[in-house]
Amino acid sequence: MDKFALPKKNFVLILIGLGIMILGYILLSGGGSDDPNVFNYDMFSFRRLVLAPVVILAGFGFEIYAIMKKPKKQ
Repeated sequence: MDKFALPKKNFVLILIGLGIMILGYILLSGGGSDDPNVFNYDMFSFRRLVLAPVVILAGFGFEIYAIMKKPKKQ
């Protein structure tokens, strides 16, 4: 069985989308406080509230594009 449902180019695009989503989750991480009695305002930064969710959603959008992209006729 050397015939898959998607061509190789689509799988490469899926991996790129996965990388975009992983980057978004990395941007989302951090912001905790070492001392539980001290509140850390870093968790309300632009990076965590706006940038990371937009990057994650862009990754999901790219995944949908990668799956739905039709191969060109030869």
